[in-house]
Amino acid sequence: MTGKLKYITFNTDMGWIGLLASEKGLLATSLPQQSDSEACQQLGKKVNQANRSTSSFSGLMERLRFYFSSGEEVDFPDELDVSGATPFHSAVWQATRLIPYGETRSYLWVARQINKPGAARAVGQAMGRNPLPIIGPCHRVIASDGGLGGFGGGLEMKQQLLRLEGG
Repeated sequence: MTGKLKYITFNTDMGWIGLLASEKGLLATSLPQQSDSEACQQLGKKVNQANRSTSSFSGLMERLRFYFSSGEEVDFPDELDVSGATPFHSAVWQATRLIPYGETRSYLWVARQINKPGAARAVGQAMGRNPLPIIGPCHRVIASDGGLGGFGGGLEMKQQLLRLEGG
């Protein structure tokens, strides 16, 4: 598989970000980390099979740097490779991409978007496994009562991202 996977780590105003992609699209992104090595670790074990490639990610790197520095809306129309995910997880992660910048939606809202209105708790579990934070903006999903709910990157990071977006 070496040669087919590409990765990069780079610094932003909020910390180091890692990106991992296959030929089909993005496989993983990290949330901001304290160091290059932490961002790389957040990409998972597949990064060990990947080649470092700046050119593969130049446009996305620019958009992410702008997102983390300006707090202004940035589009992430990038192709995703969620081929290793269950159909349920994939549907949940795709539904989060429908949430407008600077806004939030509930776990129940996501469940309804994927026609599984009784699956709000399962949506939360799928969000915790989201390999593409920011691109699949799981930080925009909150509890129905307005509470933050959970977040794989920690609630402090979720609050920072929501503040960054003005939500």
